[in-house]
Amino acid sequence: MRILFITANRIGDAVLSTGLLAGLMERYPGARFWIACGPLAEPIFRHAPGVERIIVMRKEPRAGHWRKLLGQTMFRRFEAVVDLRGSATAWLLWTKKRHVLRANHTLHRVIHNASVAGFEPAPWPRVWPGEAARARAKELIPDDRTVLALGPSAAWPRKMWPVERHAEIVKRLTGPGGPLAGAHVLIALAPGERELARPIIEVVPDARRIELVGEDLTLVAACFERVRLYIGNDSGLMHLAAAAGAPTLGLFGPTPDGRYDPWGAKTAQVRGPRSREEILAAEGAGFHGPNAMQDLTVDMVYEAAVALLARTQPENEKALA
Repeated sequence: MRILFITANRIGDAVLSTGLLAGLMERYPGARFWIACGPLAEPIFRHAPGVERIIVMRKEPRAGHWRKLLGQTMFRRFEAVVDLRGSATAWLLWTKKRHVLRANHTLHRVIHNASVAGFEPAPWPRVWPGEAARARAKELIPDDRTVLALGPSAAWPRKMWPVERHAEIVKRLTGPGGPLAGAHVLIALAPGERELARPIIEVVPDARRIELVGEDLTLVAACFERVRLYIGNDSGLMHLAAAAGAPTLGLFGPTPDGRYDPWGAKTAQVRGPRSREEILAAEGAGFHGPNAMQDLTVDMVYEAAVALLARTQPENEKALA
């Protein structure tokens, strides 16, 4: 039994699709899955159980990537084709079942994805880092080490909380008297982004700093499985942290928190006093100014972080499971 699962280019959307994939694995035990995704998302599925093949779709002119996908699948028979990209591909393949996602801008993406195949409640996103990545993560973060993880970047600069405020929250949480006093600090960044995090790097001693800059997402996910708290902008890394089970605090401004909140019992989100709609009305939908995240203060993030830490203390873990 073979199932084709067509999912996202972006890391965050791909992570949010893993719940549906896991649900399908349970619905079709023993099935072999073909995953079609963008190159950035490939590591997310590399070690997923039951995955027989990953077809990496690199965008090409005149929809060439879709034609290549069709060329690799059209002479196969599938038990089901699940298309979260809403393309025509599912309608051109031989399959018993077709599940094609249609646009919906009201549901959280996890629920929206699950609905395409009739899952209710929605299966939760998850990570499959692989044993080698987990072994390396344990070397970086031993069992007795407390770690605060940060994701200070994002694909769209307008949804990035000022990095100087990330540095300030590190000092307040990990400094003397803070709830994570003396904790190590993990900074996760894409290739070439280290300089962006300079204000954070300067406030964390070398001995307490873990830098994952341009590392494979399997290692990042495995490290996120071991951190005490993750704080980050609305980004793929935020969703990866939540899927890994890290207590995750998402920072929101001009993007829709109702649809892209970090998903899970150990998650929370915080924004300034303005809604997304108010921000876009004030700044304009295509704005390029720095004001979208300015009204999210350090005090607001600190209070939300402390509340999430309290709710995810080890003695409360069973209630959150």
